[in-house]
Amino acid sequence: MGAKKKLLQIKEAFQLAQKPHQNHAKLVVALKSTYNQLEDKEDFHEKFVRFLKYAMIIYRREPAVEQVIDFVAKFVTSFCQMEKEDGSEEGEEDNLLLNYVFNFLLESHNANSHAVRFRTCQLVNKILGNMPENAQIDDDLFDKINEAMLIRLKDKFSNVRIQAVLALSRLQDPKDENCPVVNIYNTLLENDSNSEVRRAVLSCIAPSARTLPKIVGRTLDVKEAVRKQAYEVLAEKVHMRALSIAQRVKLLQQGLNDRSDAVKEVMKKKLLQAWLRLTEGDVLELLHRLDVENCPEVAIPVLNAMFSLSPLHDFVQNCKNLDSRKLIPLEDLTAENVLYWRCLCEYLKSKGEEGEDLLEQMLPEPAIYADYLLSYLQNMPVLSEEQREDFTCFENLMTKEFIGQQLILIIGCMDTTEEGGRKHLLVTLQKILILPATSTALISLLAERLLSIIEDDDRRIQIIAEIISEVREPIVTVDQPVDAAEIRKRELKLAEIKVKLFEAKEALEECITLQDFNRASVLKEKITELEHRKNDLIKEAEEPEIKEMRVEKNDPETLLKCLMMCYELLKIMSLSKGIGPTINEIIESLILPGITNVHPAVRNMAVLCLGCCALQNKEFARQQLALLLQVLQIDNIKVKLSALKAIFDQLMLFGIEPFKARRGNNSQSEDAHIRTENCEEESETIEEEEETATIHSLLQLLSGFLDSEFSELRTEAAEGIAKLMFSGRLISAKLLSRLVLLWYNPVTEEDIRLRHCLGVFFPLFAYANRSNQECFEEAYLPTLQTLLNAPATSPLAEIDISNVSELLVDLTRPSGLKPQSKKSQDYQDLTVHDSLAMKICNGILMDPTAPDVRIYAKALNSLELSSSSTENLLVLLNEILEKVKDKMCQRAIEKIKMNLTKDPNVGKDHSERTEETGLSERTQETDITLSENTLQNEEENNKDVLHTPVKSEATAKLKSTRNKAGRGQRKAAEVRSVSRRQTGTTVKCGTESGDEIPESVPVSRSRPSRRAKTVALEKTRMNLSRLLNTEADQ
Repeated sequence: MGAKKKLLQIKEAFQLAQKPHQNHAKLVVALKSTYNQLEDKEDFHEKFVRFLKYAMIIYRREPAVEQVIDFVAKFVTSFCQMEKEDGSEEGEEDNLLLNYVFNFLLESHNANSHAVRFRTCQLVNKILGNMPENAQIDDDLFDKINEAMLIRLKDKFSNVRIQAVLALSRLQDPKDENCPVVNIYNTLLENDSNSEVRRAVLSCIAPSARTLPKIVGRTLDVKEAVRKQAYEVLAEKVHMRALSIAQRVKLLQQGLNDRSDAVKEVMKKKLLQAWLRLTEGDVLELLHRLDVENCPEVAIPVLNAMFSLSPLHDFVQNCKNLDSRKLIPLEDLTAENVLYWRCLCEYLKSKGEEGEDLLEQMLPEPAIYADYLLSYLQNMPVLSEEQREDFTCFENLMTKEFIGQQLILIIGCMDTTEEGGRKHLLVTLQKILILPATSTALISLLAERLLSIIEDDDRRIQIIAEIISEVREPIVTVDQPVDAAEIRKRELKLAEIKVKLFEAKEALEECITLQDFNRASVLKEKITELEHRKNDLIKEAEEPEIKEMRVEKNDPETLLKCLMMCYELLKIMSLSKGIGPTINEIIESLILPGITNVHPAVRNMAVLCLGCCALQNKEFARQQLALLLQVLQIDNIKVKLSALKAIFDQLMLFGIEPFKARRGNNSQSEDAHIRTENCEEESETIEEEEETATIHSLLQLLSGFLDSEFSELRTEAAEGIAKLMFSGRLISAKLLSRLVLLWYNPVTEEDIRLRHCLGVFFPLFAYANRSNQECFEEAYLPTLQTLLNAPATSPLAEIDISNVSELLVDLTRPSGLKPQSKKSQDYQDLTVHDSLAMKICNGILMDPTAPDVRIYAKALNSLELSSSSTENLLVLLNEILEKVKDKMCQRAIEKIKMNLTKDPNVGKDHSERTEETGLSERTQETDITLSENTLQNEEENNKDVLHTPVKSEATAKLKSTRNKAGRGQRKAAEVRSVSRRQTGTTVKCGTESGDEIPESVPVSRSRPSRRAKTVALEKTRMNLSRLLNTEADQ
């Protein structure tokens, strides 16, 4: 009876353990007393495991099951704790239960049921976790657990892998270079397809020299939760000194610019605060460890993040660097404290009225600050050639220039409404700009601040012109060489005075002897006068003649300073101002000569100035276009870039019209005297042809840079053409086709900016209006033909043609048009897809045996066709079925026919269905493009593109089914890229987990996983419904 009671106690314990508010500690004690009273421990072990099995077959995270698992882990490990506390040998005997449970779990870990595998790993994890810090287990058991959990890390169910990861956390040895746990952790961090697995690894992995780069790499993960976890691990487990300055800067830059607010919060409140604690709360010391001179763009958001977390009063009161004048003493200025001062002032100014009062405590009056700035910049060292080669001297100069830049930027925070202070500040800034010692690194900032204080354009032009005149032609004192004849004449005059002086003195002596005092007084005055004349002549002979005159300076540094000031002026001037006499004089004397200067920096600045001047006047732009085109062809890459930007700016502002008439006007003036009524029409035709030829040659020259070997020129040309097309200045299907090919070209894989720019442009341009979609429609066949005809040696041969086809079909979807654009096409019978269907059908009939027929057939299946095109299309489809022999293509065509003939409203239904699918797909690929994210975020999204496999492997997989395409699109949803679709080219990963460990997970950022999963599930559902419909029809 007693034995039965005790046996019932195990069952009762398991039943009680399921209750939510049960005290597990009491249950453990009660069951342990039962265990201790039993003689047959083996029977207890078997019964205990038998009851445990009931919980282990349930996969769902039911609260009752979780309670049982927790209870089992606590009960099994309670013997280990007792052994340590008592120090008795009985512990070894009681350890039998632990060993028995472990052996049972190790036998069960490879069960067919994923629920059993999951609960096995979970129990191993919890048992190891509940064991005391100094617990020891048998070596053989350790090895078996290690081996079993390493196998489970490759389980196809993500939850099993997660529990295996957690179980191994206490078995890793970061000091062992060959530790298998650390090695598999590193692999999982980079390669596991499931974000929760990667997150679990991050929470468990011990930071070391080997694992730190992997942890840092996860800050660029596609999933927000993983990025967040990575920053938390870095904050809690990694000392700042373990990271290089470059790593610190990169982490801050990525974290503070992350598109997820949750990641930004972790960055601000955990990582930044942890680093601040390591510097004992010294913000300046933290800035010093970030090397602010080389990366102020990172230090500024860091400081702003810190300011946002504490009351502003605290920062103002703790600013101990300022003296009684509210200035940092010149000798105490450092890169860190001046940047901190500037950022705090800017932050206070951004807070409006709240910060105004506090800002007054941080800044002196403008007049006092102007003198302070002048005294600092006056003492800037000017290095000789030898000193420039000395790194220490050069580094010191760079630091001083950085401090100078920050001091200049502080002017922007000042209140310059008071007349006296503003005037003094303006005069001081002019003085600084004229100083020969002022570095070129400070000129732009000084000129910008000066011009921002003055509001009138005429006054701005006058002041800059005066400063340029002073800098270019300073007043110089020149020693005037004296002629030999002049010296001789002066010597004769001096000798004559000496003789007269001698005679006068003799006469004076005679008068005194004769006591003729009246005459003596006259002679004395004469002697005094002669003495003065004699002294003046001697002084003239000793001092050379000095003359002041203006001397024109043409050294590169002076020209560069003048051009920089001119550029700042032209940038801030209103475009309606035009080119006045003063600007015209600057163009003639400074800008145009600068374009032919031997120094590239001077030429580049001159081209920038010329580009700005051209925007002021259409006629001037037309005159100078030839010069800019010449620069574009013969100068170095930096100057070419500036010229290319200038030309695109002019085309954006004025269009192509002003540049058309260049030849037309000439021909008109030449032909005017010979024209008759009979040949007027012919002359006009010639003029039109010449104008067309001019435009054609200009566009040919600009589009030629799309094939440039320099990525900067390629990017600038692509961006410029995209802007012209988007603004409606240029419509060309041929150029659009070239841009699509450039986007896909493997050669541009490293051009992040180029791919990002085009990734943004294509959907925005296509969905803006119908005419733009027609442009894509026109580009469809030429683009695909270019790819199909590409030789094997061309990079274009690596592109997945099916992928390009899908992109162009997607961009021409009528359902994708903006609402206002849809209204404009209501009165039109045929949609863009209807026209495209006709073209594709004709393309198939041109060569029915070509291998590209499959691609066209697949594209036809993806089109949103209207009912108005059914009749004509069916004729072409019947003809295709007769001529095409490829079975897959025939099935695709029959499917289209069936959809067209099944229901008169099928076009509408199909449109609605494909609108849903199209939108979901576009959400995956271009949602980020269409959203109003910042440029930095969109660039980071585009980095996802570069890590996903789309090129060479893709062409071998064109036979993929629609369902497989769905899998590729689900992968695209997970990656959240703006790239072309990964149809049939990505790794198999039907859900969050895949068989074994999939290929590398792209390091990037993504939207929350729920969105991606929802889109993927919708896509799967749609694919299945299509297949089921097809089967039903058959």
